Amino acid sequence: MKRSPLAMVLLALLVEAPMHPYRMQQMIKERGQDQLVNVAQRNSVYQALDRLVRDGLVRAGGTSREAGRPERTVYEVTAEGTATLRQWLLETLPEPAREFPEFPVALAFLPMLSPDEAAGLLRRRLTTLEERAAGIEAQAPPGLPRLFLVEDEYRVVLLRAEIAWLRALTADLEAGRLTWDRTLIEETLKRFGS
Repeated sequence: MKRSPLAMVLLALLVEAPMHPYRMQQMIKERGQDQLVNVAQRNSVYQALDRLVRDGLVRAGGTSREAGRPERTVYEVTAEGTATLRQWLLETLPEPAREFPEFPVALAFLPMLSPDEAAGLLRRRLTTLEERAAGIEAQAPPGLPRLFLVEDEYRVVLLRAEIAWLRALTADLEAGRLTWDRTLIEETLKRFGS
């Protein structure tokens, strides 16, 4: 099976204990891991589980029924699933993945906006990132060992680095140290374009 963040999270949950998909989705949200994987659509958990079952990494282990709820299939990880999760960790931790986030693409086309527009939009991003970082820092229960917070710690470090960079960039835009106009763009295209 192709490695995916959601598959890794689901396998890790099932290593902890067998459970049904709804409980997996709840735990992902309770732990703040919905900031790591997209589970906004309930179907995404079911689709990922179907792939894990097809690939022999997870199997249905029975059903459970809670009062007033429909019967639910409980899934458990297979020995191959545990081994695969371990292998994925061994591959993922040392080797940075080629990821293609949208923000650098938008930065590449900043000249399509005016410097004032760009500064205003980047200030809004800055506010959002500051709120996000503060939210992550505030969510950790007191006394939770650092081992269970390292992914949040990493996310906050990345956010704080982007915040510092954005502050400097927007300051340069607002002070006129970084600016452009149509003439600069056309001259640059003539000189460096292919």
